[in-house]
Amino acid sequence: MAQKISLFLGSKDHAVFFREMTQLILNEMPKARYSSILNDFVESNFFVIDGDSLLVTCLGVKSFKWGQNLHFFYLVECYLVDLLSNGGQFAIVFFKDAEYAYFDFPELLSLRTALILHLQHNTNIDVQTEFSGCLSQDWKLFLEQHYPYFLIVSEEGLSDLQTYLFNFLIIHSWGMKVNVVLSSGHESDTLRFYAHTMESTDRNQTFSKENETVIQSAYKSLIQHLEERRVLALATHFEHLKWNDMMEEAYQTLFLLQHLWSEGSDIQRVLCVTSCSLSLRMYHRVLVHSNCLSLQEVEDFCRLRCLCVAFQLHLPLSQRACSRVITCSWIRNSDSFLKMNKWCEHFILSNLNVFGCWNLNLNHVSDLYDEQLLKNIAFYYEFESTQEPHLNLGDSIRRDYEDLWNVVSHLVKEFNVGKSFPLRTTRRHFLRQEKSVIQEISLEKMPSVGFIPMTSAVIDEFVGDMMKDLPVLKSDDPVVPSLFKQKTSDELLHWHAQKLLSDDYDRTKCHVDEQSRDPHVLDFLKKIQDYQQFYGKSLESISTKVIVTQTTRPKEDSSGASGEILQNTKPHQITKKSKKKSFLKEDQNKAQQNDDLLFSIEEEMKNNLHSGIRKLEDYLTSCASNSVKFGVEMLGLIACFKAWKEHCRGEGKISKDLSIAVQMMKRIHSLLERYPEILEAEHHQYIAKCLKYLGFNDLANSLDPTLIGDDKNKKKYSIDIGPARFQLQYMGHYLIRDERKDRDPRVQDFIPNAWQQELLDVVDKNESAVIVAPTSSGKTYASYYCMEKVLRESDVGVVVYVAPAKSLVGQVAATVENRFTKTLPAGRTLCGAFTRDYRHNVLNCQVLITVPECFEILLLAPHRQKWVERIRYVIFDEVHYLGREVGAKFWELLLVIIRCPFLVLSATINNPNLLTKWLQSVKQYWKQADKIMEEKFISEKQADKCLNFLQDNSYKNQSYEVRLVLGGERYNDLEKHICSVKHDDVYFDHFHPCAALTTDIIEKYGFPPDLTLTPQESIQLYDTMAQVWETWPRAQELCPEEFILFKNKIVIKKLDARKYEENLKAELTNWIKNGQVKRVLKNLSPDSLSSSKDMVKMFPLLVEKLRQMDKLPFFFFFLNSSTKKNPKKPEKLERKHMCRAEYINFLENLKILEISEDCTYADVKALHTEITRNKVRLTRHGKELKALAQRGIGYHHSSMYFKEKEFVEILFVKGLIRVVTATETLALGIHMPCKSVVFAQDSVYLDALNYRQMSGRAGRRGQDLLGNVYFFDIPLPKIKRLLVSSVPELRGQFPLSITLVLRLMLLASKGDDPEDAKAKVLSVLKHSLLSFKRRRAVETLKLYFLFSLQLLIKEDYLNKKGNPKKFAGLASYLHGHEPSNLVFVNFLKRGLFHNLCKPAWKGSQQFSQDVMEKLVLVLANLFGRKYIPAKFQNANLSFSQSKVILAELPEDFKAALYEYNLAVMKDFASFLLIASKSVNMKKEYQLPLSRIKFTGKECEDSQLVSHLMSCKEGRVAISPFVCLSGNTDNDLLRPETINQVILRTVGVSGTQAPLLWPWKLDNRGRRMPLNAYVLNFYKHNCLTRLDQKNGMRMGQLLKYLKDFAFNIQAISDSLSELCENKHDNVVLAFKQLSQTFYEKLQEMQIQMSQNHLE
Repeated sequence: MAQKISLFLGSKDHAVFFREMTQLILNEMPKARYSSILNDFVESNFFVIDGDSLLVTCLGVKSFKWGQNLHFFYLVECYLVDLLSNGGQFAIVFFKDAEYAYFDFPELLSLRTALILHLQHNTNIDVQTEFSGCLSQDWKLFLEQHYPYFLIVSEEGLSDLQTYLFNFLIIHSWGMKVNVVLSSGHESDTLRFYAHTMESTDRNQTFSKENETVIQSAYKSLIQHLEERRVLALATHFEHLKWNDMMEEAYQTLFLLQHLWSEGSDIQRVLCVTSCSLSLRMYHRVLVHSNCLSLQEVEDFCRLRCLCVAFQLHLPLSQRACSRVITCSWIRNSDSFLKMNKWCEHFILSNLNVFGCWNLNLNHVSDLYDEQLLKNIAFYYEFESTQEPHLNLGDSIRRDYEDLWNVVSHLVKEFNVGKSFPLRTTRRHFLRQEKSVIQEISLEKMPSVGFIPMTSAVIDEFVGDMMKDLPVLKSDDPVVPSLFKQKTSDELLHWHAQKLLSDDYDRTKCHVDEQSRDPHVLDFLKKIQDYQQFYGKSLESISTKVIVTQTTRPKEDSSGASGEILQNTKPHQITKKSKKKSFLKEDQNKAQQNDDLLFSIEEEMKNNLHSGIRKLEDYLTSCASNSVKFGVEMLGLIACFKAWKEHCRGEGKISKDLSIAVQMMKRIHSLLERYPEILEAEHHQYIAKCLKYLGFNDLANSLDPTLIGDDKNKKKYSIDIGPARFQLQYMGHYLIRDERKDRDPRVQDFIPNAWQQELLDVVDKNESAVIVAPTSSGKTYASYYCMEKVLRESDVGVVVYVAPAKSLVGQVAATVENRFTKTLPAGRTLCGAFTRDYRHNVLNCQVLITVPECFEILLLAPHRQKWVERIRYVIFDEVHYLGREVGAKFWELLLVIIRCPFLVLSATINNPNLLTKWLQSVKQYWKQADKIMEEKFISEKQADKCLNFLQDNSYKNQSYEVRLVLGGERYNDLEKHICSVKHDDVYFDHFHPCAALTTDIIEKYGFPPDLTLTPQESIQLYDTMAQVWETWPRAQELCPEEFILFKNKIVIKKLDARKYEENLKAELTNWIKNGQVKRVLKNLSPDSLSSSKDMVKMFPLLVEKLRQMDKLPFFFFFLNSSTKKNPKKPEKLERKHMCRAEYINFLENLKILEISEDCTYADVKALHTEITRNKVRLTRHGKELKALAQRGIGYHHSSMYFKEKEFVEILFVKGLIRVVTATETLALGIHMPCKSVVFAQDSVYLDALNYRQMSGRAGRRGQDLLGNVYFFDIPLPKIKRLLVSSVPELRGQFPLSITLVLRLMLLASKGDDPEDAKAKVLSVLKHSLLSFKRRRAVETLKLYFLFSLQLLIKEDYLNKKGNPKKFAGLASYLHGHEPSNLVFVNFLKRGLFHNLCKPAWKGSQQFSQDVMEKLVLVLANLFGRKYIPAKFQNANLSFSQSKVILAELPEDFKAALYEYNLAVMKDFASFLLIASKSVNMKKEYQLPLSRIKFTGKECEDSQLVSHLMSCKEGRVAISPFVCLSGNTDNDLLRPETINQVILRTVGVSGTQAPLLWPWKLDNRGRRMPLNAYVLNFYKHNCLTRLDQKNGMRMGQLLKYLKDFAFNIQAISDSLSELCENKHDNVVLAFKQLSQTFYEKLQEMQIQMSQNHLE
């Protein structure tokens, strides 16, 4: 390689650099993260696609044949549609220099140019073509201005030279801090687009920076060499003619044609006649005397080309897809002329932009060349036509062909090209004569379509209507027995293969026996409960309620609400009487104490006004008496007035301290708004006097017209600002909110808003609701009200709270323990928790806190349905996870399978109406199902069951309504600030939300609904608008002092300010027409950000400045997964990888900052008490957490132990820790409100959802009226996208899988209540979000259900009645690992594990290291699979690739896997053949992105068309576009082509087939090997070596290895339960492996903890 580089560059330095650059990229490939590159909320993450990488990627697709342009454009559009349908926001860039890579492939030059034209003219995609190269200054400026989060680029080109160009692009992107996503090896489904991401790490950035000079030099040398190759390439075909000569010739040809077709034409005709005429002229000029084709032969070839275009113009895609496939190639001379013709096409297409005014239709620029059609025509005239006349062409085709040839004749002036007929005037063949010329289509491999007959209650009801129209085999059909697998291995005869296994609930760790009566156990449980209550009390200052179960159910009131349920019991009435007496005595005591308290507050205000005001406001929040409050408010006003006068009398004041005036107006607002009934004339006079002194004369006169002012001192005391502007600009967040004043008897602590009252009504009526309200708005109160209701109703009812992640479970459980206490019968408890790691009181509690995957386990467990019947309510928190990558499948299933009422909570759903309607349809199904069940109970006269059913209030009184409850706007204002570093100091610039907008956004979409302005920002917007348009007609009308809602108004409320904001936004929208909006937005935008080269070092200074500005407490959110590695300290490397918040070194900078004791952020004395109560000292981070806590600092992330997280949460809520670094874990609803939020460093995880969730933490309700959001080291373009990006709509994913169908059939056949189980299974099958109101999707899901049943029957998991058979329990237990679970059971049933697991010696129960390593090798091929990009196999590494790439399976396992895959592929292909019959083929005949149709009436009058387009069989279930390249239904059986050829509208992809190949093929057909990290860990037991060689980060490795260990343990436990022989070799081998792997993992973790503590 190096020698080749030196040859063309002539420099050894460049050769060395090319080798280093290539090796660096290859070394990074094992570290590439294969995941969804488009997060669930991706509008905030703009990215760029390299156009040439897109072209090369689609050219390399295995199903594509070069020369089939329309198929190529179909592949391009499919790729782009997959990105767009998943929310992708991108631009495509074609560099000018990149064109040089195609000079050896002239057929691709024209294709590239056509692609650019197509994307520019037929799509809405942003296509950039003005950049010369990836090292140009324009491109650098583009990256800085738009800041794409990643660039999609190919890692391999069509040649080595093009690969080097891609490498330069990768290196430059890394240097610009732009991540790289590889274009090949991607996969997509209904919600995700998966690809390999290679991050811009410090190492890559350093390489780019250190080699900046040589990069420039090497790139110039490469481009110079490519330019030299262009000269040679042109000379081959055009001899002495240069590039500019050919461009001029092409221009002249187009110029002549424009005069002939002045009215315009379409691109197919234009390119045909111009390229043919130009080729003929050039051939006549330069090659007429050579030994190539004669000029007459070239004329014949051009005739065939014109006829081919005539065919393309008249044949719809439905006919062309039936074309014969000619396998022979062109002879050498024909191929040479074709290349010349392609050069001419490129020159023609490159000149089209000059003729902009010409009416040229570019719709079909995607269909300029069809080589298969051209070969078909040539083959017919060379081998099948022996005499004239031939098969007739048909009138329309003949006419168009003659017209085309006549134009060619007219354009060729130099010689006579002859007449249009005959087409062939010469005898030489253009095609090679080969034995097999026409491709035979064999359908022998395709499966015979036929279903094994099945019947069951579920099957008949769900797909019974469809079965009658499907080919179902008869029960006695001889084919049926052959479809079943052979019997299992004899080694398994003594296994209980049909036994139902214990589930994850049984196997999840429980510290103690919950039913034990042992005193020590009870004492331990008591301590746990005490701690939980302490933890809960630390999180919120709410007193515990004693719950008493009701003996009778009160009647509902007239409104239907039963709010009195919690208030009108006898104990409450007695309590009210006693409280009345105590209140009287309390008022007397307060009256005595009041004078002293008021005096102390008054004295404090005299000494320090602001400190005194804080004490005054603290008192007001705790005081219950309105009269006392009024007196205190007046006292505050008097103090403020005195302070203002004293302040204004001071000599030498340059400016006045308006904070005093603000406090005065706050008191005036409060007095006038909250105590109007107490105010008397003298109070009004005093308030008017205060207003007069502030300079608000009109306001003062409106309150007291008799007031006489002192005009002499007016200017001395006046603030010189209008009252409306003053209130908006300086009192914005203090403006009074519109709140209800009537208390709700159901709520003691606050007055609920209207929407909160509606929520309480929902719970009282046993209804369901979708609640969408901003973060921290109080929507979770309904959850606790619901819990209280269920607790009071009975001792058996259960309410389930489903948290989005386990990090939230402990906090919610502690809050419940603190809020409620209840005396329950023995064996029952109030609260329980269930996560994958831990369970406590799950089945014997009344309030269960869990996560979706664990709740699903309980709901689908057949033997737990009696417990499920006890569920009265389910609360789903953060339900927007329904549309996210992690756990989405669980959320949807839970929502449709529960039959009780539910509450669905979220702050970020964009389409709540659709979600509500979907859930309403589910509830209507349950209404009907319950009615049928009730009627059946009665009709069968099952008195006991019927009575139980009727007495169950949860069903009898359940409402089936689903309400949509929308919360109001945020209570707190939110201001955004940008942090800049200038002159080694941190500065803060306010960021106006409108600065994030563009005129296009406002014009197309208007203002985003959640882009609200603070009153101060409204004033800023008005001032800017008035400044930009000096003659603005509405300036006076919208002036704050003249605005209708503000004029002469003493108390401007928040709602008034919001209406003013709406008026300004509407006015600005109207400005779009006069072009003034751009100037407004520009003036509002902050200056360009200034930053330091090392922003990390500025972090401590940022913290200190925020403290000085009184912005504590605050969170620093760090979402970046990149890290700075210190080669000098390898022992600390593992520690830094443990969590995101630490390993970016921010925390390290905080720890080394010298802060004296009196400057700590913590209250050290109070902190010491709390630290001693939390035993975190012995945990991994315990010592460090305590040391940081002494300085008021903490961190919070998912890798911490739950005790460590609780420690930080408790101290933070108590105000003892005031600075916390965190990851997105805190965005999940954890209760840790703060004053400010700082986003530090950019990340792909910083998307629209996480931004809203995290920024919502800023502003503590009841403490802060203003929250602050700061952006630190985040590019300005990203900030703007975050603010304007809307949260995307929830979309359903494909809901079914083979294992889910198996689990549903298990539930239906083994459930405690067969009717109930059947109803639940049918609800899951019928009510997916994907199929909601989509009839086609319903049909697809029904067919997929049948396919799943067929496969399960053939694999011997089910019988024909849908009942479980052998190993169904094992396969369903491993449901999270499909298809690995099915393959594992397949291996087990074949006896392969018994063959492998042979003891070390006869009679031994131990197995050799070799056996264990082979077992790990097999399991690593099944579980924890991580792919490496295919190109990595070309790497020249210093160590063996076997340490990185996982070895293949042993031969017997490999053969079994192949047999399994083949059987599944055939079944899946059979399913696709049936599904394709109901597809809407009209959509299949149009390109998926541009929607250009290739339909029309089929040509029936042409005998030649009928002859050539005669291959209709075998092209049923694949796209007609891919048929153009000769693909058939047989390609559905090829793993590298199935996803490329499948019909797009069929609704499924190859990913829905449970296939597990030993390797993965990218779209070019290259093998993507598996990472050998598991096997390497087992062999070497060292994470550091894995990090260095396998390229995976420490945190990732630890997580993956833990999951792998968990899988081994689960398999070992399952095998032990299934096998009655305790000495079975397989059982013993898995037990030994499980123990060994766990010990190795524990040993490694202990070592890591020791290193961390050191």
